[in-house]
Amino acid sequence: MKVAYKHLLNFLDDKPTIDDLSNKLFQLGHENEFKNEIFDIEFTPNRGDCLSLIGLARDLNAFYKTNLKLNTYKDRIESLSMNFINQSAHDCPSISFLKIEIGKIPKKYHDYLESYFLDLNIPKNNFFADISNYISYEMGQPTHAYDSAKINGQIVFKTIKDNVEFRTLTKRKITLSGLNSIFTLNEEVINLAGIMGGETTCCSLDTTTALIECAHFNPEAIIGKAVKYDLHTDASHKFERFVDPDCHQEVMRRFIQIVEDHTDIKNIEYASYQDKEPAHKKIPIDLKKVNKILGLNISKDIFKSYLTKIGFLFEAEFIEVPSYRNDISHQNDIAEEIARLIGYDNIKPQKITISSSGLIHDLDKVKKIKSILVDNGFVEVVNQPFIKFQSNGSIAVDNPLDINRKYLRTSMTDSLVNNLIFNEKRQKDNIKLFEISDIYTMHDGDIVKTNKLCLIISGRAGRNFKDFSKKLDKGYLSELLKDLFQIKPSAINEVSRKALNTKIKSSIFSCEVDINSIDFSSHEQGIDIQDYGIKINMEKCVQYRAISEFPSTYRDVSFSITDYKNIEDLLDTISKVKSKNLKESFLFDFFKNDKAGEVKAGFRFIFQSINKTLTDIEVDEQIDYIINQGIKINGVYVQGYKRV
Repeated sequence: MKVAYKHLLNFLDDKPTIDDLSNKLFQLGHENEFKNEIFDIEFTPNRGDCLSLIGLARDLNAFYKTNLKLNTYKDRIESLSMNFINQSAHDCPSISFLKIEIGKIPKKYHDYLESYFLDLNIPKNNFFADISNYISYEMGQPTHAYDSAKINGQIVFKTIKDNVEFRTLTKRKITLSGLNSIFTLNEEVINLAGIMGGETTCCSLDTTTALIECAHFNPEAIIGKAVKYDLHTDASHKFERFVDPDCHQEVMRRFIQIVEDHTDIKNIEYASYQDKEPAHKKIPIDLKKVNKILGLNISKDIFKSYLTKIGFLFEAEFIEVPSYRNDISHQNDIAEEIARLIGYDNIKPQKITISSSGLIHDLDKVKKIKSILVDNGFVEVVNQPFIKFQSNGSIAVDNPLDINRKYLRTSMTDSLVNNLIFNEKRQKDNIKLFEISDIYTMHDGDIVKTNKLCLIISGRAGRNFKDFSKKLDKGYLSELLKDLFQIKPSAINEVSRKALNTKIKSSIFSCEVDINSIDFSSHEQGIDIQDYGIKINMEKCVQYRAISEFPSTYRDVSFSITDYKNIEDLLDTISKVKSKNLKESFLFDFFKNDKAGEVKAGFRFIFQSINKTLTDIEVDEQIDYIINQGIKINGVYVQGYKRV
């Protein structure tokens, strides 16, 4: 977010220097840089309350004397009779409308409004839209201005799943698909809620009567829509991060005042719709716990002083959280607020003792498991432990960075299914994946930690002539676990493909195993367990390889070998051949014809470019080169192929 230094100073009586202000913003957790007295500030996703001049000034009140009072319209406002229906109160629990009629459109703006456009290099649109944009910058609440003359009929707010067309106020025609919250006028979409209004009802340079909408949307109804439709707006950025549900009256009165500063008002009317009174969060005062979290010993008076400065109220033994601070829910959040205001650099570090009992043994055990699985063709994946949906025993995170992922997963299978589909879409036909992770669940009020191994398989059994035509199945997974780890998993599950976005029909099998159930001390197989997980040649490890988003293509070539002694030479030649865009090659068929006195070896060559889709001509040229390398060996030929 870009903020002009002089605009912010209007709310700070102390008038700090720009360097001092920058340092204080850093202490509050707001990374920033400035150029030509314009701040470019990065906010964490949970601090939507700071996306305005008022929001920043509220936070800076911890260090400076501030003046947060805005000049707002004080007179009585008549009630507005609206033909409006809210069919999705869950996604829009509160909304207000202001109808305002002016005598004439002003030719120039007052300094405070003009400065907003000039200092931040923002283009003007029309009088009502310009005030709407300024209000969002000043107060953090987006509003939308309709031309009242174009509103003839019933406005409905609803959430739909249908595919509908929508023409934005920027004259872009888009098709809305999936779940979308919208405003309609006589069944026509006039606004993609929280993102952008439509062309048919927007204000123009000649608009003298406007209908101003001020809404509070559930962030989950807005998130992802700006990216999906490529409509990145200031409104979407703020609504995704939560806006204050209690600010509508003040915002609308501020809007009226700015209009009145510029022109005569003929008429104003106001209507408000609220599904239910917003509940103000209250958190018990637990100074002992906050001090323990931070390693401090601050007094109750200092504790209250810090929080009061940034808008918190105290009632009996509770802390009342301001309506604009949606990110505050627990004692950990309160502790974080205290730490920001004190400054993390000012909190002295303390020594802690961590017991290492059993840790080395567990690490060695996990290394051995990983090495054994890799040697058997499995690939390790690492997934985020946070998921969107709650399940039985799942734990909710107090202050998630992503509100769409606030629960700790209780199973790894769904994560690995997503990994498998990702690989299938990139034309992988032999998929064997594993993940080792701690799983946390809630049981009888206690948090239970379990270290688990999850395996998932699908596709061909292998890329060799023995396994190429076989499929990975439940029996393969059962035998593998028995042979390698001497365990019989309680459940190997077949994952249904019905709900998956794929056309591939190969069966998917998965299982989850408690690491503690794997006991190498009773291993009776011929595997030398001591060789696993101890030494790794990092020079031979592939650290990173770019994944191509372009399709691969393959060619199968059958080489005939008349002299058995040259089989090894052919295999060695094929393994060492260097050809542009050759991603992989392997022997998938091998047949010894004693009657004909020759061997047939079928190789598959897979080609893929990181930069483009390969043409048949490009692939054929590379295949010709590879075949010519093979048939240079005495007694090796390809039926029907002549050396180039």
